[in-house]
Amino acid sequence: MTALLDRPTDADAFTRAMTSRPFTMPVAPSILIADDDDEVRDVIEYRLQVAGFRTLTADNGRSALTLAVERRPQVIILDVTMPQLDGLAVCTELHNSAATAEIPVLMISGHAEPSRLLAAGADDFLPKPFSSREMMRRVNWLLLSS
Repeated sequence: MTALLDRPTDADAFTRAMTSRPFTMPVAPSILIADDDDEVRDVIEYRLQVAGFRTLTADNGRSALTLAVERRPQVIILDVTMPQLDGLAVCTELHNSAATAEIPVLMISGHAEPSRLLAAGADDFLPKPFSSREMMRRVNWLLLSS
């Protein structure tokens, strides 16, 4: 089999060929991680980045809410117990705002009742401790479902 490809013969033709069709790279989804525990937040961030996601982080509920409104991530991973504004309040505010209501929220906690979290507007719940594999499965499910 032989393939023939057009090749520009001069610099101007090459420049025109390279700029005539825009090339865009697909943008990786961004995930907001909100947890006041530095170690938990760092591990989640690392695992998501290794998987190719862009990440945003917040160490308190107020910062999480601000980042969600300003940056509009595709998924939010939200701890329940945080300073300044707890995860339940953040989740409620996110789902009551037209700007952020459609962003899926994965709540994480070591001691909260799933029914309370889902009633506050969480789309899913993951009890701590959890495996990276299970977290990735949940994040991917939320991305595909949204």
